[in-house]
Amino acid sequence: MGKPTGFLEYNRETGKNVDPKDRIKDYNEFHLHLSEKEQRCQGARCMDCGVPFCQSGVILKGMVSGCPLNNLIPEWNELVYTGTWHQAYNRLKKTNSFPEFTARVCPAPCESACTCGLNGDPVAIKENEYAIVERAYKNGLAAPNPPKLRTGKKVAVIGSGPAGLAAADQLNKRGHSVTVLEREDRIGGLLMYGIPNMKLEKQIIDRKVDIMKEEGVSFVTGVDAGKSRRAKELLKEFDRIILACGASNPRDLKVPGRDGEEIYFAVDFLKSTTKSLLNSNMQDKSYISAKGKHVLVIGGGDTGNDCVGTAIRHGCASVTQLEMMPKLPENRTPDNSWPEWPKVLKTDYGQEESIAVFGKDPRVYQTTVKEFLKDKSGKVVKAVLMSLEPKKDEKTGRMTMEPVSGSEKEVPADLVLIAAGFLGAQSYVAEAFGVKMDGRTNIETVNGKYKTNVDKVFAAGDMRRGQSLVVWAIREGREAAREVDASLMGYSNLA
Repeated sequence: MGKPTGFLEYNRETGKNVDPKDRIKDYNEFHLHLSEKEQRCQGARCMDCGVPFCQSGVILKGMVSGCPLNNLIPEWNELVYTGTWHQAYNRLKKTNSFPEFTARVCPAPCESACTCGLNGDPVAIKENEYAIVERAYKNGLAAPNPPKLRTGKKVAVIGSGPAGLAAADQLNKRGHSVTVLEREDRIGGLLMYGIPNMKLEKQIIDRKVDIMKEEGVSFVTGVDAGKSRRAKELLKEFDRIILACGASNPRDLKVPGRDGEEIYFAVDFLKSTTKSLLNSNMQDKSYISAKGKHVLVIGGGDTGNDCVGTAIRHGCASVTQLEMMPKLPENRTPDNSWPEWPKVLKTDYGQEESIAVFGKDPRVYQTTVKEFLKDKSGKVVKAVLMSLEPKKDEKTGRMTMEPVSGSEKEVPADLVLIAAGFLGAQSYVAEAFGVKMDGRTNIETVNGKYKTNVDKVFAAGDMRRGQSLVVWAIREGREAAREVDASLMGYSNLA
């Protein structure tokens, strides 16, 4: 414990965000950061608990509590306080392959489980992580470190999202020759085209990928395994294969008028914006534009919020975000005690921007779409909404959201974005490699293991566990790498 009285002497402080009306003028990251002196005070707030819930990564009532990567948080919090940045980076990298990503996009379940948060404000763990990794890059600590010996074993990783990159990084450090195959035109998977630039600027991904290239990892884009490259060829060429293609089947909305024009899945909308931004700084006009349109976002989660923020940057006329579930309370309820993940209302950046631009929160709770209305040309022009109410199923005891009779109303909607989550992996990859899928269309493996029913083929990340957090994907990639390494070498010394 670097400073025993730190949590009593210092209040929680985090960097400020750029004002919403200013930050919507571009697609840059907008979170500002503390000075080194201020950041060290935040490190001093860590109590170095006897039981550090922050790094536990356990599931409580179906939700994660603490860091799924089991990051050594109290250790590097103390090193931040003492200004021992080199050692802090070494401890951080011991468990986390990509702190430069998680320090930007992770929802920080570690902070929700921080003991300081039981009767006050949690330690600013996420910002401490950011300070450590960015200082490491600035001071040359994150430079390439290729393995000194090669094993002669070849591994193919299909998919370059956080799970695939983590697996590739670990296996390359072990000395195996790793090739990452990506069907898109850029490396990064979900990180590149699923998360907007204002949350994770894409040069941050490229910076890390360039280091991995210098360390010996090969990256090949434009390869769609199972289509442009046959599975049999890959199985013959490589000693092991890891499938890490993500959960890329978006959940659809089956209502009348769904076939109307200008109705898109959120992932296609976000991807088109990022591609246009990277290719031409939005000058090629090749993206799905929300400019001047009444935008209806269906889905109240993070992806829905990303759609709201992106549509506002396009210059939309209005934006409405539908949430099927009731509005969450502002504070924990008695049945949601610490250190569980707090089921409380969160107003994210897109909603903040809607409040600043349009004067209201875009979210409409307990509401869904009953029908889309089209004009003569087939374009969507309105949506018929209906209210929902929670009802208890007498047989199962579960709460379901049921339509409220007579609650229908029409709202303008000339661009609809479906952000209702993902159902699982795309089946053509599984079929090409002959691997089994479970009832949720995820790749089937033995619980806690990563090997599929097919010899030499493993699976990791959202493709195996279903849609989840980036931090879970990194953990899956690292654990799959250890399992692959053991299958190749008879043992593994990977962490």
